[in-house]
Amino acid sequence: MMLKESKAFSGFSVDEVAAADEFYSGVLGLDTSVEHGQLRLHLSGRDVLVYPKGAAHQPATFTVLNFPVPDIEAAVDELTARGVEFKRYEGMKQDERGIMTGGGPLIAWFTDPAGNVLSVVQAS
Repeated sequence: MMLKESKAFSGFSVDEVAAADEFYSGVLGLDTSVEHGQLRLHLSGRDVLVYPKGAAHQPATFTVLNFPVPDIEAAVDELTARGVEFKRYEGMKQDERGIMTGGGPLIAWFTDPAGNVLSVVQAS
């Protein structure tokens, strides 16, 4: 099957590419490029496509991008210092930083300017 060898990539929408580019490159420090009005996040050998939907954009109701990190507390502290606000979910055990500590991997969620949910997760 030809898809088996394909260099597949994922994508998600935003309302405004310029705001997304500023967030992903400026705040998160990722390598990005804009081509044909679409943003590409260049992540460890794989790209993620971020495409504009304007007013039709609806934030995903799930985590669209997870960033494994070796030290979640350090990552949360650094992102907080850069202005990122971490989400709190009712019924989930989260510490004062917003890190979920109630079973499973240590994880903390935040959103991009378009409301899409992202996370940092403790790498095992």
